[in-house]
Amino acid sequence: MSGTASLPSWAVCRARLAVVLRHTDTRILVSFWLLGLINNVLCVVFLSAAQDLVGSLPKGIILLANMVPSFLLNLIGPYYMHVISYRVRVLVFVALASTGMLVVALTPPSQQVAFRLSGIVLASLSSGGGELSFLSLIHFYRQPALVGWGLGTGAAGLVGSGLYEVMTEWWEFGVRKSLLLSACLPIIMLVTFFVILPQEPLRHGRGPKGYDEIPAAADDRVDDEPLESSRSALLAPAADDAASTSLRANLRRVKSLLVPYIVPVFLVYTAEYTINQGVSPTLLFPVESSPFKHLRSFYPFYSFLYQLGMFVARSSVSVVRIHNLYLLSYLQVANLALLTFHALFNFIPSVYIVFAVVFWEGLLGGCVYVNCFAEILERVPAEDREFSLGATVVSNSAGICMAGLISIPLETKLCGYQAAHGRDWCRRVQV
Repeated sequence: MSGTASLPSWAVCRARLAVVLRHTDTRILVSFWLLGLINNVLCVVFLSAAQDLVGSLPKGIILLANMVPSFLLNLIGPYYMHVISYRVRVLVFVALASTGMLVVALTPPSQQVAFRLSGIVLASLSSGGGELSFLSLIHFYRQPALVGWGLGTGAAGLVGSGLYEVMTEWWEFGVRKSLLLSACLPIIMLVTFFVILPQEPLRHGRGPKGYDEIPAAADDRVDDEPLESSRSALLAPAADDAASTSLRANLRRVKSLLVPYIVPVFLVYTAEYTINQGVSPTLLFPVESSPFKHLRSFYPFYSFLYQLGMFVARSSVSVVRIHNLYLLSYLQVANLALLTFHALFNFIPSVYIVFAVVFWEGLLGGCVYVNCFAEILERVPAEDREFSLGATVVSNSAGICMAGLISIPLETKLCGYQAAHGRDWCRRVQV
């Protein structure tokens, strides 16, 4: 017998992977993990590249270009997008995302910033439409899909920011080549949707029996259940009668979603993105009392901690369930107040306390996101669930847009106040 264990061949690894992917729930989880990751990762790449894309202009411009088109699509999409099949939607989203990234990458520095912003707008439409559509798809795939989507969207922040850092700093590809390579990522979405994701639930236009509650039995299988309808969701993923798809009926549905789901998520996202874009750039300390060598290092690390908290929280829905969404929103608003007052009056003695608060901020943001959609899966009637999952997406995109509008003047005011009171660190970062 050989004393050295040989590594398995590629054929063996591929065979093992095929066995794993035969399990329907695993395929669903992997599919929604990849869909969530790719759908959101380009937006994070744009935010990471904000300094390279707009130079000395306010970075909130990138945030608004990233979110306003997505918000508008999420606002009107739930009422009309049901007439387009999921297959066609995915093809359109991939085309928009890749085209947008190519426009940004290929626009020469001599051109106006507006050309690059137009590319970001295209990618934003892809991301917003993708989030609306894939969250609606969770109705058909239920618990494994929700867990996978939470994992994927949570990982997108870490992967997007890390990927851009690796490509530009470690591999020294430069901004243009890094963006060009990123334009290839949406192809993964095509492979995921058409090859990995089980199509049986969509073909029959329904979710699996026995998934009416979040804790699903381990031996439940999506594609082994009897059919409720012969209608094809690939051709018309809508409700079964005209009344349920009418504008009036959908407006009534949105009204019922407003207080329990839309408002608390809106508050959380407004607070956390105001922190990220308007307050965090001013949360500076003397470098001698920090783990950094340069003032520029504070903001990227705050962003990393926030994304880490988001990832942990969005991965936790299968372990910890939180039903009180308003508690999460109040805690996030308290974080905004705490950090804003510190930016003004400098009373937090250590940057490590700020690190903990920013990580906590990410945890709250991730928790409200996945628990909101878990609540909808549990509490909303089955006939309204697909629409409700998609319509609620408007809450986080609206909150981010609001934060973008607030953060541009807020950062300027906070920095000016600090400089007037002998703390000019934010001005030195901008030099």
